[in-house]
Amino acid sequence: MNLSETFVRRPVATTLLTLGIALAGLIAYRLLPVAPLPQVEFPTISVTANLPGASPEVMAATVATPLERALGRIAGVTEITSRSALGNTRITLQFELSRDINAAAREVQAALNAAQPLLPTSLPASPVYRKVNPADAPIMILALTSDRYTKGEMYDVASTVIAQRLSQVPGVGQATVGGSSAPAVRVELNPYALQKHAIGLDEVRSAIRAANANGPKGLVEDDRRAWQIYANDQARTAREYLPLIVTYRNGAAVRLQDIARVEDSVQDLHHAGSVNGRPSVVVVVYRQPGANIIETVERIEALLPVLRGAVPAAIDLDVVMERTSTIRAAIEEVQRALAIAVALVVLAVLLFLRRLRAALIPAVTVPVSLVGAFVAMYFLGYSVNNLSLMALTIATGFVVDDAVVVLENVSRHIERGVPPLEAALRGAREVGFTVLSMSLSLIAVFIPILLMGGIVGRLFREFSVTLSVAVLISMVVSLTTTPMMCARLLRPADQEAEGRLSRALDRAFEGLRSAYRTTLAWSLRHSPVVLLVLAGTVALNIHLYAIVPKGFVPSQDTGRLFGAIRADEAISFQAMREKLERLVALVREDPAVESVTAYTGGSRRNRGVMFVSLKPIGERGVSADQVVARLRARLAHEPVARLFLVPARDIRVGGRQSDSSYEYTLLADELAELRTWAPRLEEALHSVPEIADVSSDYETGSLQAYLTVDRETAARLGITPREINTALNLAF
Repeated sequence: MNLSETFVRRPVATTLLTLGIALAGLIAYRLLPVAPLPQVEFPTISVTANLPGASPEVMAATVATPLERALGRIAGVTEITSRSALGNTRITLQFELSRDINAAAREVQAALNAAQPLLPTSLPASPVYRKVNPADAPIMILALTSDRYTKGEMYDVASTVIAQRLSQVPGVGQATVGGSSAPAVRVELNPYALQKHAIGLDEVRSAIRAANANGPKGLVEDDRRAWQIYANDQARTAREYLPLIVTYRNGAAVRLQDIARVEDSVQDLHHAGSVNGRPSVVVVVYRQPGANIIETVERIEALLPVLRGAVPAAIDLDVVMERTSTIRAAIEEVQRALAIAVALVVLAVLLFLRRLRAALIPAVTVPVSLVGAFVAMYFLGYSVNNLSLMALTIATGFVVDDAVVVLENVSRHIERGVPPLEAALRGAREVGFTVLSMSLSLIAVFIPILLMGGIVGRLFREFSVTLSVAVLISMVVSLTTTPMMCARLLRPADQEAEGRLSRALDRAFEGLRSAYRTTLAWSLRHSPVVLLVLAGTVALNIHLYAIVPKGFVPSQDTGRLFGAIRADEAISFQAMREKLERLVALVREDPAVESVTAYTGGSRRNRGVMFVSLKPIGERGVSADQVVARLRARLAHEPVARLFLVPARDIRVGGRQSDSSYEYTLLADELAELRTWAPRLEEALHSVPEIADVSSDYETGSLQAYLTVDRETAARLGITPREINTALNLAF
């Protein structure tokens, strides 16, 4: 049975088939998305809840625990982690790889609704969820700067215009605003003035609340006209609050300006942000798990002109960091390597066959086999990434084997005087099943990878499928196009002119053959020595395998660094802001750094975040790991605050934020056990010389003040614990 006879005898149909494969592959290539790696992220959803003023223990007991019980009933959840801080709780849920994140989000919302009656009634807002991994690196950072507008005004624009619009972009999971907070009027009460006029804090609060109303008033109309009624019942600026009458004492009005300092400010003063040392408000954009980075960033970039037109002209909106430049550079490098691999394969065939006509055959069949794989990638939902292109680069050596086997066998018959058409039919018939068995055996090698589970299996599945498809297409092309081209292009050697290059190559190959004959004869005469060398090689490889460093993925240089700033728990915000400015200045002094974005504030006021963009590798001349080591040495002696820098990577496992590349989690039934063993483990890890930047997210060094209420005295004075709690809350 000759699998190739029909295609050899119908060259036009075979040529059209080959062109069809190539054309379909080129079209599919233009439609394929671009990504750094295959989409392997676990579907992750983050749930946050806020209760201002509550301690971490209260947040964990009254908010996190009821939510975890409700969320733990959702099917397909593989991991639930929570972090409770002052007034804030974040719960991260990871689902199985097979779960659809949109369906999981609906179940999360249902669980939150079911847990609502179990949550504290003082919760200012219901818990919210985001389809985003808190441990993932942002895909883009925007900065707002202005010489005219305050940071509060810029924050208002960023949160109400920019962040809202970005959240609607497909692929964006969350757009957070940092560096400031929303505009507000702050009333700083003078306790001595309050005591002088015998005014309580709740009186001031009631007066401010009663002075503001925002509701419909109605209208007045006659038989001809109608008037809509409005009033200045909503105070918006500090100037409007100053003459507010709080109460009357001794027949005289006590106004707000008499007992307090009123100024236009922001809701939370404990926020600071900077871009390259310049105060600014930053918008950090995260993608949804599974969303394509390149496509999402392109949508955001297309939206930027609209956003710039929506903000005041005096506010500058700039992109300070985005991840696509390094991804595109890596993809272009792999594409260049693939092109070089194809060229080298064709050149090797040309050198060994020494005939241009023969070299044209693999020059056609190899690219067609590789390009045809893009069709399967498109229908399977794959992307053009480093692993899929690496699979095609490796497949170059495999697909050329099929063509060379057919080509060599047909050439052998032609050299014996068989006509080219008959030689193609005979040669293809002889090696047809050999090519088939070679291809199937290569594909069988990747079956264990296809059956692997978990994130590792998902990561390499695209690699193995792409390579297997390329080998299958190569098998088809080698049994159809290759013998057809052999029948039309190959000629007997005596019909082709032999040039100087051909004669020189003949002499070189003859010398190589002679050297091989000599070494082979020596090896056969000294077989014990050869076997001893073989055994030594095997033993050396076993030793090298044992001592070679091992890890999940190799170190990656994306041109970006992620920094976590951690200060003493008792640090004031003013001191934290100064340390933030100091650390930004130190990092900017490094010659490899291009830009630095940092901000601090929120529920953990001793923490800050820094994003560092490095110059292109050609300009800095050192890797990201070397930059981190250099900066670590400079930052080691900074007092009060520490900066933990790690290179940002395209793949990250887990849903917890960490200050370093690796994290060890302690579990216990009692909080007291964690308080005992966490410091001991941290101290032990500090003693390991191979480990740097050891830290723990368990913090107990903050300063606290406890008030012991004398309940009997309070009851005698008619004061309830609730009134005491309200007074403290209003005051602090």
